[in-house]
Amino acid sequence: MIPANDTLWNATLYDDKHSFVFKYGEDVVQLLASREGERILDLGCGTGHLTNLIAKGNARVTGVDKSASMIEKARAAYPDLDFRVMSATDLHFDTPFDAVFSNAALHWIPSADQPASLSRIHRALRRGGRFVAEMGGHGNIAAIRTALQAVLAPFGIDAEAAAASFFPSPGVYTRLLEAAGFSVQSIELIPRPTPLPNGMDSWLNTFRNGVLDQLKPVDRATALGQTLDLLEPVLRDADGNWTADYVRLRFHARKL
Repeated sequence: MIPANDTLWNATLYDDKHSFVFKYGEDVVQLLASREGERILDLGCGTGHLTNLIAKGNARVTGVDKSASMIEKARAAYPDLDFRVMSATDLHFDTPFDAVFSNAALHWIPSADQPASLSRIHRALRRGGRFVAEMGGHGNIAAIRTALQAVLAPFGIDAEAAAASFFPSPGVYTRLLEAAGFSVQSIELIPRPTPLPNGMDSWLNTFRNGVLDQLKPVDRATALGQTLDLLEPVLRDADGNWTADYVRLRFHARKL
């Protein structure tokens, strides 16, 4: 996770209630296809589970995340691995990596900061090195975002601007990657309706906490209730099960 806003992540809640984030990322690890001895950077490593999975293939992995709480939990879980608090816009390493991997992190970087971040990622790679990632894509959580925008507007909050998320189309991100000096090998949108076993309120309190924190406690409770009411007809089934309308953008690029 690399939120560009001031969201303070609860690493324990993230692991306990939203483990689907890194579990879905296992497919992206397969696309990375790390080899023994490679130096790999896990960008936005969160609590380190995918970093550890990559390391099991005997690659030399460094995990970085902007969230100090995430890195603290990662270090506690995997003390033999290298984890550092570092932002995507401020990557600095003396030796280039063979590959950069990222799962569910790049969409936290606002569009205005994407070129600088991609430039830093490009600089962190050796020539011919690969960049394999998955992030939120065009149409991601569209219903959730629409509901929040409608509910928070009367409180004077622009939910989209406050979240500062970036969910690009394949065409848009291809142009950004190419401008940064990458050759795109593959890129695709993947619709992924995602079950939320702990409910929509838990999701909102985790992934839109930075937006909801702008409200007074009493207003926050009201806004949450109104958002759930709007979303229930489309994202909750007759048995009471919630689903998030995820759309992911997955790509494989190489440094020219």
